[in-house]
Amino acid sequence: MESFFTFLEKRVSDCSSLLCVGLDPHLDDLPSPSAEAASAFCLDLVERTARYAAAFKPNAAFFEQFGAPGWTALKNVIAAVQEQSRRLGSLIPVILDAKRGDIASTAEAYARSAFATMGAHAITLSPYLGRDSVEPFLAVPEKGAFLLCKTSNPGAADLQDLLVDGTGEPLYLTVARLAQAWNTKNNVGLVVGATHPGALARVRQSAPEMWFLAPGVGTQGGDLEAALKAGLRRDGRGLLLPVSRAISRAADPGKAAAVLRDKIIDIQYRLGN
Repeated sequence: MESFFTFLEKRVSDCSSLLCVGLDPHLDDLPSPSAEAASAFCLDLVERTARYAAAFKPNAAFFEQFGAPGWTALKNVIAAVQEQSRRLGSLIPVILDAKRGDIASTAEAYARSAFATMGAHAITLSPYLGRDSVEPFLAVPEKGAFLLCKTSNPGAADLQDLLVDGTGEPLYLTVARLAQAWNTKNNVGLVVGATHPGALARVRQSAPEMWFLAPGVGTQGGDLEAALKAGLRRDGRGLLLPVSRAISRAADPGKAAAVLRDKIIDIQYRLGN
């Protein structure tokens, strides 16, 4: 059965990369605070980095801030990734970083927006409303969801490290366990921050076969080698590394993406993968 992670595995093989290029048009990086400028910024990044990207991750907030024109810009950026997919002959998945989470009827509308209207292949979700809030995003195997598990921000421990009664495990490990139970169509992954390599290793031990989205390398201070050592599966895959500003703010974003891709390959080799 074709599934989201079937497509992702194929793309990883095609480009020999675990790099996920973040598309975050910060206002400070734009010549003007407009949807048009955000679109141009991202379209340039897509064109320069597509050959090195296992996936792209546009952050919805940076487009939503411009209102309706921002949504149009986001849709155009996702379409541009698909154009690069056709040019390269390899589907490049788009993971919409939206962190949605609501009751089932609302989740259905969010899923239609992300997948049918915008054309994304996967989305980030908050799992804290439970299974029924996640299921609308998982109905079609070819569409995926990455559930927030152990996030990369400093305040992650406020809730995610709380111990769960009856198990004594931190809440983020409970999320990892539930995600595996919900992954009946091979389209559920986890968001586990590269800024917490110890937690990343614990989640990998708990979920040995799942795909992780591991933000935090670069500007947030996460160490690339530590993240790979903690988070890779035994087959040397299973970990997408989103990087945004370290690429977009480089003098040559394409070269920066190529260097990061090659660093990942080198570390995989040294780790025996």
